[in-house]
Amino acid sequence: MKLYGIPNCNTVKKARQWLDQHGVQYEFHDFKKSGISAETLQQWLTQVEWEKLVNRAGMTWRGLSDAEKAAVTDNASASSLMQEKTSVIKRPVLVKDDTILNLGFTEAAYEKLFAA
Repeated sequence: MKLYGIPNCNTVKKARQWLDQHGVQYEFHDFKKSGISAETLQQWLTQVEWEKLVNRAGMTWRGLSDAEKAAVTDNASASSLMQEKTSVIKRPVLVKDDTILNLGFTEAAYEKLFAA
């Protein structure tokens, strides 16, 4: 299992803390240090719509010009933006066997996901 995110993001911190407290083994992928491949994004975009994967409520999105925002209209343009500005990806992204298990974090969602 792999958790994708940025270490200083509060939501990612909460997810990592929850996983650690519940003994869930995972590998952490830091978008800032390791980036994200076009192949990974393409795979994710077959599972969720780009509108859900791009965090339009975050500071990175809000910092884009109106023209940059308007240019994001489909999977290809969203993928380019996410590769260029990884902080625009909604996080964390929890993945197992190339399948997105959860996007974002809430305790309730993780409790349901990992219920025995």
